[in-house]
Amino acid sequence: MLRNYRLQNYNIKLVLNVLVLATLGIIFIHSANPSFVMKQGLGLILCFAVMAVVSLIDYQTWLRSSNLLYIINLLLLICVKLFGKDVNGAKRWFSLGPLGTLQPSELSKIVMIIVIADFVVRHEDDLNEPKVLGKLALLCAPPLYLILKQPNLSTTLDIVFIILAIVFVGGLSSKLILRVLIIGIPLFAVFIWYVQTPGQILLESHQVARIMSFLNPAAYADSTALQTANSVMAIGSGGLFGKGFGSNTISDVSASDVNLVSERQTDFIFSVVGEEFGFLGCLVVIGLLVLLVAQCLNVARKADNGAAKMVAVGVSAYMGFQSFINIGVATGTLPNTGLPLPFISYGLSSLLSASIAIGLMLNIYLQRKKY
Repeated sequence: MLRNYRLQNYNIKLVLNVLVLATLGIIFIHSANPSFVMKQGLGLILCFAVMAVVSLIDYQTWLRSSNLLYIINLLLLICVKLFGKDVNGAKRWFSLGPLGTLQPSELSKIVMIIVIADFVVRHEDDLNEPKVLGKLALLCAPPLYLILKQPNLSTTLDIVFIILAIVFVGGLSSKLILRVLIIGIPLFAVFIWYVQTPGQILLESHQVARIMSFLNPAAYADSTALQTANSVMAIGSGGLFGKGFGSNTISDVSASDVNLVSERQTDFIFSVVGEEFGFLGCLVVIGLLVLLVAQCLNVARKADNGAAKMVAVGVSAYMGFQSFINIGVATGTLPNTGLPLPFISYGLSSLLSASIAIGLMLNIYLQRKKY
């Protein structure tokens, strides 16, 4: 499980990138809500320790344990549905008392990356066979269904995208992709129409409201669309250089009767970045996230075998898609959803998941091909 590595081959650039993002995250969280800083800081110390340990464990150990990890993941998702903490009708968290909460669906991202990477490599010669694709669908369906019914549509879509990225790079036929798009695009249009009809059963009411407020923000200006509109206003008010650290006003929810941008330390942390540090601050954060994804893709390029490459592709998709969605929501270009900004948003479960993912990247890089 543990191997003798030459630590001079450690990917220091990736570690520094993550460290800068996490440090900026602490700064932004302090501005959003100082009461969360201590817990996030302690969480960072713990999660960086986990990252270091994972980076020294041979990634193939996780691949060999993919079946066990899959079963544990399912059990956690079932248990959180039955015994989890109920917040506004959603059961996504285990209560850990003074330590906070644990969200199993965040760890599901890592587990599914490992499981799907292992599956794709084992079926690299027959991946496009209908029977194999059927097995893949059956493998993915249980955890995705359990996460969807928490309800947690955003994380479900996040994991779906990660799976698709791994399968695509793993050799999925372009002809098959074209057929799926030809069928899928009209079906998506039908889906959007259906969820707007009274009595629809596919989505929860709050999920429908978020979609409708995105499609017709004027009709929901005083309700669902208000949070996104205020987030866009906060970002725009920062101008080129921002208002300065700790001087947010539009994204400030300290006055309960205003409630301009809620969850600003998590889902809408980017509105704080835009208001306090301006357009240049936004560019710095986006640049660091793009660099993070590029570094993960570089790990995939240098991976010593197909399994390592698929894991690295999955982590790249995880970091890239989640960053894109979070920023897209904060800027009003995507429907409101609940995905954190990697290493920046408050949230110990998301921080733990991202730290494990980077730990995997570090170990794969330690065993990279030398050329």
